[in-house]
Amino acid sequence: MRPDGENAPFVVLDRVRVAYPHDGQETVAVEEVSLEVARGQFVAITGPSGCGKTTILKLLAGLLLPAVPSGGASVIVGGRPVAGPQKNVGMAFQNPILLPWRRTLENVLLPLEIVEPHKHRFRARRGEYAAQARELLASVGMAELETRFPWQISGGQQQRVSLCRALIHQPELLLLDEPFGALDAFTREELWQVLQDLWLRRKFTVVLVTHDLREAVFLADTIYVMSPRPGRIVYRTASDLPRPRTLEDTFSPRFTDIYHEVRRRIGEGRT
Repeated sequence: MRPDGENAPFVVLDRVRVAYPHDGQETVAVEEVSLEVARGQFVAITGPSGCGKTTILKLLAGLLLPAVPSGGASVIVGGRPVAGPQKNVGMAFQNPILLPWRRTLENVLLPLEIVEPHKHRFRARRGEYAAQARELLASVGMAELETRFPWQISGGQQQRVSLCRALIHQPELLLLDEPFGALDAFTREELWQVLQDLWLRRKFTVVLVTHDLREAVFLADTIYVMSPRPGRIVYRTASDLPRPRTLEDTFSPRFTDIYHEVRRRIGEGRT
């Protein structure tokens, strides 16, 4: 692992191992996983179901700590070892998990009510925070829907709200766990472009877990492929298409080449 410094990676997993107890035995979820993510980079992790992709997100969020073998292992975000839940991280999931009794704007503001340093000054600065939330909602095409309840908006609109909520506290790292997996193909592709636009404007660091290889190639700078459980990194490649990317780019020869190579590597891991 490289030493800390100006050129040090923002995210580091170094020889990480995670095991869960099961029926009195140990089930290894991930084994010897090492990867690096530069500040502002967009990374996708893909692989077969159950290979430990979500486990990696939990490690980066500090919701799970790795086993520490004699040789040492580490999870580092922003130059600091992860030892517990991270305040500088935003997360969005396949299910938007919006609170049904709160309107759109109130759902977006929720992290500011519970995460320090915003929590203790939320009442005094609510107007300022609401303006930031409205700006975010406008950037994803939700400006006119801030007073709607979750049940009054579509699944794609709910996911836009979820993205805004994950970003409202201006996290340095955004973790995405199959955020568009439950949506129809047209809505999913529309939200790829929404997310890309947000990222290009704000340049936060992103780690995306997805089964959708087209999604990985379209959104990411770098794609990691994991093996079946116990999950290991078996392949890494760049998605070097120019940005901003359009849906027309998904039919380009370069896009197709990257897609088929990633798919081939996943297939090899299953045999």
